Amino acid sequence: MSTVVVNNKDEIIMKLVHYFITEENYTPIIVNGVKDEIWLENDEGPYKIVRINSNYIHNDEQFRFDIFKTRSILKQIKKKTLSFSVNALNIQLNLNDGIKTYETKNVDSVKIDNVADITTNQGLLSIFPNIKDKLIKNTDGLDLIINVTKDINEKTERENRQYEKTFSQKPIIITKILIAISIILFVLTTLNGGLYDPNVLYNYGSVYAPSIRAGQIYRLLTGTFLHAGFMHILCNMYALYIIGSQIETFIGKWKYLTVYLISAISGSLMSVIFTDAQSVGASGAIFGLLGCLLYFGYHHRLYLGNVLKSQIIPVIILNLALGFLIPSIDNAAHIGGLVGGFFATMALGIENKDHLSDRINGWITLSIYLIFLVYVAFIMIP
Repeated sequence: MSTVVVNNKDEIIMKLVHYFITEENYTPIIVNGVKDEIWLENDEGPYKIVRINSNYIHNDEQFRFDIFKTRSILKQIKKKTLSFSVNALNIQLNLNDGIKTYETKNVDSVKIDNVADITTNQGLLSIFPNIKDKLIKNTDGLDLIINVTKDINEKTERENRQYEKTFSQKPIIITKILIAISIILFVLTTLNGGLYDPNVLYNYGSVYAPSIRAGQIYRLLTGTFLHAGFMHILCNMYALYIIGSQIETFIGKWKYLTVYLISAISGSLMSVIFTDAQSVGASGAIFGLLGCLLYFGYHHRLYLGNVLKSQIIPVIILNLALGFLIPSIDNAAHIGGLVGGFFATMALGIENKDHLSDRINGWITLSIYLIFLVYVAFIMIP
């Protein structure tokens, strides 16, 4: 039976890649124009990027150029992933003995010459203390290849199942119910002569600051389901169906409903602060769904980064701009809903993408935001 021999550099690479993927949740990424390098990414890791470089570097000048190249690629990754900063651990496997590694802005370099260095290098151990115990122990070449491949494939399958669970199309129920309620109320108000009649809309529960301050708190929510005119409800229900269906699929029905209702209330509160005129429509809640999509997209920016830049953010900016240009649009409700939806999603959390501390901070931030709106709407403004 033939024996598979793995050379020193390949053994180091396999063990490092196995550790970072299976133990530290890093994911391989494709970087165009590089050779003999492995790039791994984890948005939640102590280093967002781990680069394993097996190219031979023979002098200080070449090493400085290598750092420059790494930082240039980091700028591209930062732009693509909409990150505020991207730091990298630069693991050099083929560095000439006369070259000293050093830290630069956003790039920390370590030198690894053999497998033993992995578990003794203080730079690695200070950031990844469990690497000493979790590094795969196989020494036989064939066993190492088999086990590394098996473990990485198993992790990839788990991630694929999670991806499928999150992004696969699911039955749309809550969105259809919300649309049905709005349509039913639109038909009722129309039959009662309230297509454009503010008195009928008022009787059905429009957002109206004086009445809300007088104790009719229910208007903060009921006004979201009322619409003044056919085009008004048509545009809002179309937007709700398109955006709501996606959000309901991504975060689940009850989280989605919670985000929608919180967005509706926060939008109405902001409207109460800035106007005493009647306000109706689902647009504040729909902007809350855009805020939800913004938070969700950021946490899934490896998949949705381009969608965030080319669709979600431009849609938000364009609609807010239109709200400032067209007097009849209640832009205060849009802004209130957008912020409320973002904070509500932060509080409820994105499955497998954030931590308990993020959700706690989300609930604290959301509570402060809503308390502030209530204080301004009911206490500061007479």
